[in-house]
Parts: sequence; structure tokens; C-alpha cells
Amino acid sequence: MTLAISNAHVVPIEGEPFTGTVVLAEGKIAALGPDVAVPDGAEVVDAGGRWVLPGLIDAHVHLGVHEEGEGWAGQDTNEMTDPVMAAARALDAINPRELGFDDALAGGITAVNVNPGSGNPIGGLTVALKTYGRYVDEMVLLSPSGLKAALGENPKRVYGDQKKTPSTRLGVALVLRRAFTEARNYQAKVEKAGKDGEAAEGHLVYQALVQVLNREIPWRQHCHRADDIATAIRISEEFGYQLVLDHGTESYLLADLVAEKGVPVLYGPLIVSRSKVEVRERSLAAPGILDRAGVKVSIITDHPVVPIDHLITQVALAVKEGLDPEAGLRAVTINPAEVMGVADRVGSLAPGKDADVVLWSGDPLDLRSRALRVWVGGEEVYSYDEEQRTGTVRPR
Repeated sequence: MTLAISNAHVVPIEGEPFTGTVVLAEGKIAALGPDVAVPDGAEVVDAGGRWVLPGLIDAHVHLGVHEEGEGWAGQDTNEMTDPVMAAARALDAINPRELGFDDALAGGITAVNVNPGSGNPIGGLTVALKTYGRYVDEMVLLSPSGLKAALGENPKRVYGDQKKTPSTRLGVALVLRRAFTEARNYQAKVEKAGKDGEAAEGHLVYQALVQVLNREIPWRQHCHRADDIATAIRISEEFGYQLVLDHGTESYLLADLVAEKGVPVLYGPLIVSRSKVEVRERSLAAPGILDRAGVKVSIITDHPVVPIDHLITQVALAVKEGLDPEAGLRAVTINPAEVMGVADRVGSLAPGKDADVVLWSGDPLDLRSRALRVWVGGEEVYSYDEEQRTGTVRPR
């Protein structure tokens, strides 16, 4: 089926906004522009001058692994039985029928990165997903899309309570260094075995860490305080891997250093209380400070810490506190797509990219605006009835 969204205020993210048409065909964006003609036989959606953007992206969630309203039965975020859980996969614990996936669509979010939690120094492999599908495998954009790790308060509390290493920040850093050193040794053995024509013994944990050492996937480092951020940079330079700062609450205090090192920051969640020491310096002004310093910044909800449908709410509040509006939209589209390694498919409107498109009632940064219609892979999966004031997700 071919669909043409016409008479739209189109914000492609990469390129200037225009009034015109976006054509979707065979699950991809076929064409867009101010002078694009509607193909013969195409279904036409008259946008009436309303805004059309790519689906939004939240690069740090626990969607489907921390199910809302399910209590213990739906809590699969952390496997806190071993400090090094590099081989654990978030993919294996995601329930795509969790209510948060419907909330994501209602919020105009069509892609997410699902992470294990931060209870372990090394928590497991992350996965990039679409937010619509019957089962998780058909939703996958990229697996794995990173390896989650944590510095600071959470892992030292979890294992300190168990009277095990690590119980301090220096212990957490030791766990990371030891794991990477052992992975390097394993890698050397594998390479030697290959040269000798022998089969090397498999090791799931080391194989996952070797992907990071080879820069095949990024190291997704949970950290809040500036001292932990400096430690994250220090260890990444010791082992040469690609570092991404998840949360980065105090990263704006080191914005020049973070920019110099070329480290992207997934900032947030923004609309939460200062519930622990590490987030005391949380600031709505931080994304703007980071962006002006030259840091590639994304904004995240850490769902369910902040409900996922409030992703754009956080962006609007950051814009209120100094973030450039264009940068704000990039922070929930192309920037997270690049960090997740899926920018060839999502994050902007361009011919050949996935037809993940949202029709908004107005400027998404105006909190009175809402997602009216959402297409994922060219299929309409969400619609909002303005008269009845109800939204409907297509049955999975």
C-alpha cells in the first residue's frame, strides 16, 4: 500500500522544514518534499497544515523488562546474583504487551533502547526495538545495541549489602578493569587458537566484552556524579572502547571535557525528585549547557522512572530552560538513533528510511499538542479521536 501525507508541515530533522507531502510505500519513506506529487492510487491523508515528524526515540528505557503494575512478577530488570552479567540479554525478558508500549505510541515514540538495570557493575546486553509488534523478535532494530554497565551508588549498595565485592566505588572500578583484562586475555587465546588451526573454547561473558573492546557495540555507562563520569572516561581510554554516558546527571559540570572526548550523553530522567545523593545536581538546564558545549545530547525517560509518554514533556521543559528547540527535537530523534546504531533506518525523514512517522496536532514542543496518528513501518498503529478524546492502538 502507498500512503501520501499531504498538506503537512514536515520537520524532517535533517534538513529544513517545509510544507508538502511525505509518501510511504512498502514500509519505507518513498519520497518527501514541497513539490512531491501524490502517486496514482495512493491513499491520501490531508494533514491540514499539521506537523509531521519522524517517530520519537527514547534511548534508555526498561520498557517490557520492568512491567508497570505487575509487582514482583513483572520485574526482570536486574540479575543481581553476579557482578559481571555481560552475557545476559535484555531481549530475553521483554514483554511486548506491557502497557508502556501503548503509552509509547500515544507519545509519538516508535523506537526505544531497552537496557538491563544498574544493580550490577556489568548488567548485560541492550537491544534497540520498535515499539509495536506481536513478539519481541519482530520488533528488533539492532541486537545487541550496547552493553550496560554501572558506576556509583547502585552496584556498591547491592553488593555491599551482600558483603561481597564491590562495596565501594574503587571496588566497582576494579570489577570493570578485571573483566576487561580477562576478556583481552580470552581474545588473545582465541586469536592464537585460530592461527594454530584449533577451536577455541567459547565463553559467553568474554565474547560480549570482546564486542565492546572491538568497538562493535558501545559501552553504555550508567553514572551520575562528576567523579564517576571522570572514572568512566578514564577506564574507556585505558581499554579503548566507545563510551556512552547514560544519565550523566553532573555531566554539564564537565561539559568541556565530555565534548573534548567526543562522548555522547543520554541525559535524564528530568522530571523526578532528588531522591538520592547522586541526582542532587539534576538540572533542566543541563541539556542546553551540554549542547552548547558541543556534546551530542539525547533526552531519556528511564521508563518507568518517568512514564515514557512524557519524553517530549521533558524536551519542552529543557527548551524552556535554554535548550535550542531544534536541538531539542534532535535529542529525541537522530541523536539517539546514532547512539543506538540505527540511524540508517530511523531518526529522520529521508527516502529509504523506515516509514516510522507521526502526525502531530501542532508543534510537539507545545505541551498542548498530541500525537494524532502514528505509522510504524508504514502501517498505522495508533490514532487519536479528537472528538471522543480517546486514543486507540491497533491490536497486536
